[in-house]
Order: sequence, then structure tokens, then C-alpha cells
Amino acid sequence: MILRSVFPPLRRLRLRPLVYFMLCAAGCAPLAGHAQLVGAAAVAEPLDGVWGFRLAPQLSEQPLRAGDKPVTAAIGDSMTATTGTDVSLKGHAQLRRYASIVKGDALHYDIDSDKADAYGHVQLVDNGNVFEGPDAHFFVDASEGTISVPKYRFQLTGGWGSAQRADLIDSERTVVHHGTYSTCQCDATPAWYLKASEFDIDTGNDEGIAHDGVLFFQGVPLLASPWLSFPLSNARRSGLLPPTFSFSSTNGADISLPYYFDLAPNYDLTLTPRIMSRRGEMLTADFRYLQPNDSGTISLAYLPHDAITNTARYSIALNQTWNLGSGLGAYVNYNRVSDSTVVTDLASGLAFPTGSTTLYQQEAGLTYSNGPWTVLAREQRWQSFSSDDTYNREPQLNVRYARYDVGGFDFGAETDATRFTISTSDMTQGNRFVFNPYVSYPIERPGWFITPKLAWHFAAYDLTSIGTDVPAGEPKTFSVNVPTFTLDSGMRFERSVRLFGQSYIQTLEPRLFYVYTPYRNQNFAPLFDTATADFGLTELFMPNSFVGNDRVSDANRVTAALTTRFIDAATGDERARFILAQQYDFRTPQVTLEPDDPISTVARTGVIVGASYKLGGNFSAEQAVEYNQADHYLSHAEAGFGWAPAAQHVLNVAYRYTRANTTLDYQPVNQFIVSGQWPLAHNVVSVARVNYDMSAHRLIAGLLGLQYDADCWSLGVAFEKYTNATSSTTSPSSGTRVLMQLQLKGFSQVDNGLLNQFRANVPGYTPTSTVTEPTSRFSDYP
Repeated sequence: MILRSVFPPLRRLRLRPLVYFMLCAAGCAPLAGHAQLVGAAAVAEPLDGVWGFRLAPQLSEQPLRAGDKPVTAAIGDSMTATTGTDVSLKGHAQLRRYASIVKGDALHYDIDSDKADAYGHVQLVDNGNVFEGPDAHFFVDASEGTISVPKYRFQLTGGWGSAQRADLIDSERTVVHHGTYSTCQCDATPAWYLKASEFDIDTGNDEGIAHDGVLFFQGVPLLASPWLSFPLSNARRSGLLPPTFSFSSTNGADISLPYYFDLAPNYDLTLTPRIMSRRGEMLTADFRYLQPNDSGTISLAYLPHDAITNTARYSIALNQTWNLGSGLGAYVNYNRVSDSTVVTDLASGLAFPTGSTTLYQQEAGLTYSNGPWTVLAREQRWQSFSSDDTYNREPQLNVRYARYDVGGFDFGAETDATRFTISTSDMTQGNRFVFNPYVSYPIERPGWFITPKLAWHFAAYDLTSIGTDVPAGEPKTFSVNVPTFTLDSGMRFERSVRLFGQSYIQTLEPRLFYVYTPYRNQNFAPLFDTATADFGLTELFMPNSFVGNDRVSDANRVTAALTTRFIDAATGDERARFILAQQYDFRTPQVTLEPDDPISTVARTGVIVGASYKLGGNFSAEQAVEYNQADHYLSHAEAGFGWAPAAQHVLNVAYRYTRANTTLDYQPVNQFIVSGQWPLAHNVVSVARVNYDMSAHRLIAGLLGLQYDADCWSLGVAFEKYTNATSSTTSPSSGTRVLMQLQLKGFSQVDNGLLNQFRANVPGYTPTSTVTEPTSRFSDYP
């Protein structure tokens, strides 16, 4: 029956009793929930008839038009009503209006006050939130009322519990007295729940506040506080983040409890108190902000007194960028620590974002980019705790100019003026001016290309002090001129092939690269920013065997390469690639990095063989080998494969070998690395990584972890062995630690350490699943 402004005369109606169907299982019954239909399945089906009704497959939001009022419906086994005054319902009684429903064995509704009083097996629904109890009193339009001894479920947040009384303040706010709160699907014995004298639930602000709360996990109290704030969804909210527990050989028991401040949509702050049983109390702060034209992060960590070193220890990391408009920008990257071992001793989460354990960058600069011009002006210093020979740039001005296809020519130049300083007294310091112009004429046609290029390197030095790092008799003012000619050419052939029942496009791509650079004696030039180029296919086609502006290798060399690729004809995905390349010196190069280095360290004669391929959609592999023909030994080798047959099924195996040479201080690389993620049982996933040095016969690093993921909580535990790279001893020291993190879904789901460890150690790692919240207040509509 529809209730309008006027009721019919007093009468008794018999309505057909409502029939409910419920499926229950013995034991722990999960909370009900139903998925909403989407797409074509959710569209209402038109029905023939005068009124033009449509059959809706599900309930959905239909906002009222301006001026319309919601209809009130009353349903029951029997009903009595007084015209314009009230209505009484008995037996399966219901009162419905828009987003509000009141149910009970008996129900009385007063029209003037808009108040519904329900008794016996009461169910009160307001904007998707469901309350069940023995009696309720509810002002329908105001969404205001109270219910005794309720069990409740906040449908849009997934939270539920029970209490002595619940007061509905409005459609968004609810106050629960002496109640509980949990997001676990099992309502009999939840894995975790929060018990408090009072809960303030505000779905509008997406926040819950527990007064005098105690957090229980598996029946054991974990945390008690007079005031606890927690989010009601996955949206950013201020509050406690999951604690991280670890135990290490250097720090002892290590506990961190971060608190997150959601200060604004575009900036936030995380404060992390930390207690280490062997070292003391520590505090870290991480601040982030994002503006339309600037952004930045500030990370601070402070340990007032380290009980092991008897010193105060700290870390500062600041990274800021500004977009000043018209192609002009600015930045600051400042890092400073109290001592050399802060990173390895105290590293945790975001407190130590610097990437080096011996060098900490302190840099500020201006950038400009507009058309062919690129400009960098910067001041760069380094905080160093070793005998590292990295120079400061105080200051540096770098200007680049590049134009393409001007009458068929590409040309440009780089100009760099830098003042190099260093704290070490026996190192050379001074100014250097560099001018590197070039011009090329690329000819590209379908199926082939050829590019001749002429480059010039000019470097002028004005040294302020002479150190022991250069030969005796070093002049303070001198210049270097080195020309370089290169000729790069290649072809591409294609054909259709069919292998193993699959159609592919196979390519054949020969390439020939020639470089000629005459010899110029550069032994008297200091090494301000120069090192030997790394190993790789890219370096094969570089004209210079060094990176930096203090050395240009002499060369009369040719590199020949042959590449073939297999491309899926249907998707364009490259399924396999095979490369064979050979580099040959017509003349033995003479320019070395250090004056006393043997010529063999810069000889480039060698053969490189490489392959990469994918077998199906879940297996990939890569191999590369470099063989030195002149000295008949293996220079480099890399091999690895990755297998990911399903989600959370990952296995990676890699081997790396580099022969000892001067650029590595005669320390070879001979390492075997295995990492993976694999399920062991239902909801249990293992994570592991092993990095083993086959030359030193020792474990460099290792990680072994387990993750258990339930419907409303997850637990991660890991055992880690690490190497202290900053150790001053001949053999680097190592340490061990045990990490543990508990996440209570719906209470706090932000990872603050352990999952970052898993991601960093296992390529292809995927986190365990989380609870999917309902998307509509009609997902469990009564």
C-alpha cells in the first residue's frame, strides 16, 4: 500500500504473507553479499502495457527529479490506519522510503512526526547500512533514530559488529555504544576485531573513531588506545599504518609503528617512531607534496643516541623540482648522513632513499629546454667517506644544440665549462672547457641506411693544483684536439615463416659500423669525470671506449653485427631475437684510462653472441657472451630466464660473469642469482632470493619469506641476509635480520616495508589479493 498525505478510513486489510528463501550452512556463516550486474545485463526490459512499465533485473539508484518527493510504502500481513494520523502493521511489517527501510514483527508509523517504531526481529536499513535488533525508533526523512542491542553491517565499507545501542545521527553518521568493529567475512569468530566504549562512524568523511579501543587479533589484544582513527575504505586517511617487526644481528628487536597524516589531497606526512633494542629510539619523517608547477619529498631520520656507536646518527634527503615556465626549471637534490654506515645499519622503508653507500649527492641547478637548445647550470657536491675520487662541480654550465634534417644534414654541438674540486689534497683540481661539435648526413631508404658522421673533441684545461694522480711535469694549462669519423650502415630483410604451427615475420638485419680516431697523447689530462664504458651491445656501436670528456680512445676499428628477429604476425610481439657481433681493431689502441694501464685493457677485438626469446606467454630467456679473440678468454657472460605460468607463480634464474680488470680493481664478477614467488598451500605464498658469489664461495645476499593471506588479514614473515658494503675490512661484513608485518584489511592496508622488500628482490612479484568492497548500497538489499 502506498502512503500519501491522506489515509483511507480505519480498516483492516489482509495481505499475502511475504515468503523468504535463505540458504544456511553449519558452522561459520559468512556475511551476505551479492555482485551488481553491469553492462547490458543491468538494463531494464520494457514491458507492453498502458503504464509503460519496465522490468529491472536489479535495484539501482534513480535520483529524484526537482520538486518530486519520495514515495512511502507500507507492507505487512495486517494493517490498521487512521486517516492522516498513523498506521500500524503486524506480521512481516515493512516501511520503505527511498534509501531507508524499517522492518519488524510489529511497526507503528506516526505521519506527523515521521517516526517509525518497530518491535521484534527489527531490521533497520539506512543508505545501505543494516542494523538488526529487538526494537528501533527511527525518524525516516531525517535518517535519525536508535536501535537497541544491534548487530550492524556498513555495506559500503564492509565493516560489521554488535553493540549495546546504536544511534543514527543522519544518513552518514552513526554512534555505536559499547560495540565491536571488524571487516572479516566470518561473523562468528572474526580473526580480528576492534572493541571500544564508543564508535563514531562517519561514512561521509570516510572515517571511524574508536574511543577507549582495544584491537584483538585471534583473541589476543595487540593494541589499546583511548583514541583510534581508522579509514572505512581504501581511500587515503590519517591514522596508524601497519607495524613492522624485525630482528637482526646488528639492531636486535626492531619495531616501527608509522602514523600517516593526510594533510591535503596534494601533500602528506608520515611519522615513524622506531625502537631498536640494541641501538635505541629513532624517529623518521617523510613529507611529500605535489603542486601544478612543483613537487618534492623530504625524508629525515634521527637517532639521538646509538647505544652501539655512542653517537647521534641522522639522515637527510631532500628532492625538489620546480617548473618555472617557458622551458625553464629548477631542482634541488640534497642528501647528507652522519656517518658512512647509516644506510646499512639503519635502513628501513623511505628513511634512507639515497642509492649509494659511500657517496651522497648534494646538488642544485637550473635547466632550460626550448627547441634545439638544452641548458644545464648546476652546483654539485658529494659527501664521501672513502678514498673515492669523485669530483665536485662548482659550478658547471652545459649547453647543447641539435638540429635535424637541415638540407639533409644533422648537426649540433655540446659546450661545457666546469670547475672541478675535491677534498683530497693529493688530487689534481682545476677548470675544464669542452667544445664537441658534430655533423652527419644520414641516408635512409626502405630496407637500408648509411650515415657518415664527423665529430670533433676540444678540451682546454686550466689547473689550479697538481696532484699525484697525473705524471710528473704536468703543465697547468693545455688543450686536447681529437677528430673522429664514423660510418654506420645497415640493411633489413623480411620474410614470412611458419614455425611450430605459428606464423612469424622473420627479419635479417646486417649492420656494419666503422670508426677512425687518430692517436692523441692524453696521459697528462686528469680524470675529472671519465671511466671505461660498460659491456653491452650498445657500447659496440660507440665511437669512444670511454665515457666522459677526459679521454677519447684512438681507433681504427670495424664492428659487424647480424641480427635476426621473429615477430608474431598477428600481434606484432617480438618472440625471439638472435645477435652475432664481432669487433675488430685494425690497429691496437694506445689511449688508456690510467697512464700505467696495459694496452690489453682497451683492446676491443672480440665476439659477442646474444639471444632473447619467449616461449608462450609465460617463459622468457636472455643470454649474452663476449669472447676476447686477441687474448683467448671469456670477457663477459650473462644468462637468465623468467617463468611466470600464473599469478603469484614466478621463477627467475640468472648468471653473471665479468673477468677481472682494472676498472673493477681486479675484482671479478661471478654470481648466480635465483629468485621466485610460489604458492605452497591455500593462501600461503613463498618468496625467496639467493645471490651467491661463486668466486668467493659465499652468500652475498639472501631472502626467504612466507605470506599468508586471509579474507580480512595477511601476515608476512621474512629472513634476510645482507652484506655491509661500507665495511672497511678486506672482506665485507654481513648481517641477518627477521622481518614481520601484519595487515588488518579494512583497518589499515598500506604497506610500509616488507612488501617493498619482496618487490625489490623478486622481479615479477605480485602481492596477494585483497578484499573487494561492494560497489553499491544495493549489493545486499533486504
